[in-house]
Amino acid sequence: MNRKAVLDAVKAIPTGADHAWDGLSEDDRPATAAELNAALESDRRRRGRPKLERPKVSITLRVDADVADALRASGKGWQTRMNDALKEWLREHPSA
Repeated sequence: MNRKAVLDAVKAIPTGADHAWDGLSEDDRPATAAELNAALESDRRRRGRPKLERPKVSITLRVDADVADALRASGKGWQTRMNDALKEWLREHPSA
């Protein structure tokens, strides 16, 4: 249901026809403010990429032009390959 349809449906509700819960059916019970806020927060948490425990950090790195050209020429994903090469170097040089 799109926004216009919802607005039209709300405008079509006759005055004095507010919902009154009879207390019998839990399915008809209107949601409390706490329940609505919990549902909204749950929806917000589901959106987007999950948060990483250790997210990547953006840095500025100056390298020789021939190094940058060679990395870019290697195709899509060159930054990831560069990151992997740096990780490998750190494993081989733990005291650095």
